[in-house]
Amino acid sequence: MSSAARPIRVATRGSRLARHQAELVGRLLAAGARGGESSYELVVVATEGDRRRDVEIHAMGGTGVFVKEVQQAVIDGAADVAVHSAKDLPSVTPGGLLLASVPERADPRDALVGARLDGIAPGGRIGTGSVRRRAQLAAARPDLTFEPLRGTSRRD
Repeated sequence: MSSAARPIRVATRGSRLARHQAELVGRLLAAGARGGESSYELVVVATEGDRRRDVEIHAMGGTGVFVKEVQQAVIDGAADVAVHSAKDLPSVTPGGLLLASVPERADPRDALVGARLDGIAPGGRIGTGSVRRRAQLAAARPDLTFEPLRGTSRRD
């Protein structure tokens, strides 16, 4: 096959973070394919989680709301691979797909923006869209209150 072969099609969500992750994987795949003579292109897919930004993730069923449509792009042949944040993946992979690779991970620690946990006033308010983070923080600080928060406050 010549170096003019079609690019590797990488399915991803359209958020800035998802595109960044998919571009990283696309570059790695292209560099490793056919002696580094390949290229990649993003196949941007809107997911249920992207379309329903006014609904909390757990109210939509939680895990999988950011992946189903991206995985379907691979199953349908519109993309060769899909890139996801591991936190979004359901525990069972759909038939016909497999988790083929996990690139080196960046710093995995969550961020608490605004103050240290012990510096938040009693009854302080925390914004998070993660049920897991809410449970962890409530276990450490049962006095805190929580507000739903999804991603960034603006559309990216």
